[in-house]
Amino acid sequence: MTVAGPTEFEGFGPDALAFLRGLERHNEKAWFEANRARYQESVRGPLAALVEEVDVRLATIAPEIVGDPRRSMFRIHRDVRFSNDKRPYKTSAAAWFPHRDAGRGAGDAAAAHGGAGFYVDIGPTTSFIGGGIWMPPRPTLARVRAAIDEDHETLRAILEERARRRRFGALSPEARLTRMPRGYAPDHDAADLLRYQSFTLGRVLTERELFSRRLPDVLARDFGRLLPLVRWLNGALGLRTATRR
Repeated sequence: MTVAGPTEFEGFGPDALAFLRGLERHNEKAWFEANRARYQESVRGPLAALVEEVDVRLATIAPEIVGDPRRSMFRIHRDVRFSNDKRPYKTSAAAWFPHRDAGRGAGDAAAAHGGAGFYVDIGPTTSFIGGGIWMPPRPTLARVRAAIDEDHETLRAILEERARRRRFGALSPEARLTRMPRGYAPDHDAADLLRYQSFTLGRVLTERELFSRRLPDVLARDFGRLLPLVRWLNGALGLRTATRR
């Protein structure tokens, strides 16, 4: 599926959510093909324009983090080869903004686990934005835990900074271990942090924000607030901060 050339972002319209809700109810090829033009015009086109505009802002805020419609946008088609769920389509539209030195193919292992970055997800009922690294594989997780073991105070200060905590809350507890990972003492000073298997912060995106032409600015501001976490994680993985593109 091709991506239309970049245009000025004008906000997502109500039909973007209407399309995704329809796809949720009719997750089948015939319905999607009959509504493909709506998908291109109301969902994929605006998302491509959003990625382009956010990338322009990241060049100043976080030059090492990049957005490219060809690589940042997740495919709408699901990989059902090894899944019991055979529905052919995802019911949300998402984009990933990775470190430029990490893998950048959206939805593949290199992008998802090559480093920390930023994320936006447009869903049929709930949309959200976030930053960090989600469910990295064991070798990557081991490097993050080693960095926590060495310098958990810096990470804790980032997570507990008042304004950031007020806006994004605590780390997502998804898949958090009940016991300490192997090799770490139960009374470790960073026991709470070492039990995490994902390191992400985020918040729900309102429909008012979603439909606004100023959404690129909203994302840029929030990504800037999440940048200390993203840079700490990338530093743990050997991915460098940049001062310019």
